[in-house]
Amino acid sequence: MDPLLPSGMHIIPTELFDLRPDTDIDFDLLHPQPVHGVKNIWFFWHSGYASMHPYTQRTVRAWHRRFTKQGWTVRVIDRRPGSKSNIAEFLDITDPALFPRAFIDETITGPYALQHTSDLVRWPLLLRYGGVYADVGMMQIGDLDKLWNETIANPNSPYEVISYTPSGQGHYSLCNYFLAALPDNALFARCHRLLLALWAADGGKTGTEGMHASPLLSGVPLMGGEFTITDDDGTLIGPDEVSRMLTDYIIQGQVATAVMGLVDTEDNWDGPAYCVEHFYAIEFMEGSQLINELTAWNGQEAFDLLSLSLPKEGREESDEQKKANEIVQACLSRSFGFKLAHGLILRVNKVTLGSLWRDNPGSDVVPGTYAAWLRHGITYWNQDTVPGQVALSLIHPTKVGRLLIACGMDFCHDGP
Repeated sequence: MDPLLPSGMHIIPTELFDLRPDTDIDFDLLHPQPVHGVKNIWFFWHSGYASMHPYTQRTVRAWHRRFTKQGWTVRVIDRRPGSKSNIAEFLDITDPALFPRAFIDETITGPYALQHTSDLVRWPLLLRYGGVYADVGMMQIGDLDKLWNETIANPNSPYEVISYTPSGQGHYSLCNYFLAALPDNALFARCHRLLLALWAADGGKTGTEGMHASPLLSGVPLMGGEFTITDDDGTLIGPDEVSRMLTDYIIQGQVATAVMGLVDTEDNWDGPAYCVEHFYAIEFMEGSQLINELTAWNGQEAFDLLSLSLPKEGREESDEQKKANEIVQACLSRSFGFKLAHGLILRVNKVTLGSLWRDNPGSDVVPGTYAAWLRHGITYWNQDTVPGQVALSLIHPTKVGRLLIACGMDFCHDGP
């Protein structure tokens, strides 16, 4: 038994693990198989797998090694002309029922255009083919196959959607960096319709700026609310404006919250009842952000701790090494995954573990470090049990009326 193997984990049996060299794994990822079932793991990187940062390539390889022997197919979809992984090989990218005009014409603008491009492929892929969509920065730790088989793939299970959710809120939400469902899922189908409607407003949007204020999202609280940002010129941006910016940035999550809180009797849709019965919700902080919680979202501290070398044989750990040990042990044994943060958060925290791994190539796999231990565990080990779920209580609807009609009209009103 590996002395570094945390309690509650086991080494993945050889017959369930792809031991081939990285070059062979990369060949498979660059030559995707046709879709032949629902056990699909989807990623998106606009310019293709070969151009991804090395640390995210390692993450995707780990998914491939761990799950392909159990019937999953891992694909990194892109928009690179001539690529076998181009989204056009899997979906009709000219269909306005699937994509907004800005996606079709490749005219999405703004500093986060590529993030919003990836947002727009998630629900169409899952609605057509099913499976799991994950960000390339999503490091899988727990037993995805076991959880899938016990929930979504189990005809006797009521659960139809798996994702992460913050607990203790008065509304429902999910984390779009990990989404799982069978094709034609009722929740995701309505979410996608609403998202397309936001992009179609005012003759067609080319970015998400201002979408938080759409009357179609009336009654849904904005995200954040406690953060401030100091701009490059020293200007302080207050929490209200940051909240609006964050909501526009994660507009897909805002859309999901709206649909999860919607009651549309004409469409036979009761979002709160659906979520209580059919949403397998994993608590997002424990389940996918534990390293950040244990370092108070200090990316530099997380990077520095994980970059430490383990003590040499016969030497005791220093206080910093003990904290790094605690982080790795906790993440591997308690979290279902870990999401490396990038994007808008860098305007708040300046650096994150993910941004520092990106800017320091190879720092996540330096032999003998705590980072390499974490990487090894994520690749070669699995948890003994599936994650627990957040107990969702039935909430009042945030909106009662039609999905694509704004509240305030005679036939649409806010929930109590």
